[in-house]
Amino acid sequence: MPRDVILTPEGLQKLQDELETLTTDRRREVAERIKEAREFGDITENSEYDDAKNEQAMLETRIAQLEDRLRAAQVIDASHISTDVVQIGSIVHVKDEKTGKSSKYTIVGSAEANPAVNRLSNESPVGHALMGNKRGAIVSVRVPRGPARKLKITKIDVGL
Repeated sequence: MPRDVILTPEGLQKLQDELETLTTDRRREVAERIKEAREFGDITENSEYDDAKNEQAMLETRIAQLEDRLRAAQVIDASHISTDVVQIGSIVHVKDEKTGKSSKYTIVGSAEANPAVNRLSNESPVGHALMGNKRGAIVSVRVPRGPARKLKITKIDVGL
């Protein structure tokens, strides 16, 4: 049984759009490639055919993954997000107690995490440490290198 995939409405739409593109346009393109490769003759020694079949297998695997994610999707409702505590869908403003540097993170489910744009998974070390805490709380975050970081939550907003 797959675990729940926590998504924002935006994340759900992205997955649905990708699935739609793959099941329509990309499937057609790959089928056309296979058809063209068959026309080259003997398929036992036809690298174009092999490449097209491999692409088809990868495409179908991705489609199956997306369908599984969508079946297990649990969409976060913005009306249920509070600014009292950090939860999925919150935008959390934090200040590093050691460096004084301020950062802003959006807490999302693991399927939508993108640390490059400060979208942290609730399962990541920082996201997990922030979850359930209130404004003014100082949380300790274990990092792979060096001592634990101490982050003070300065503000909590609704991110959806």
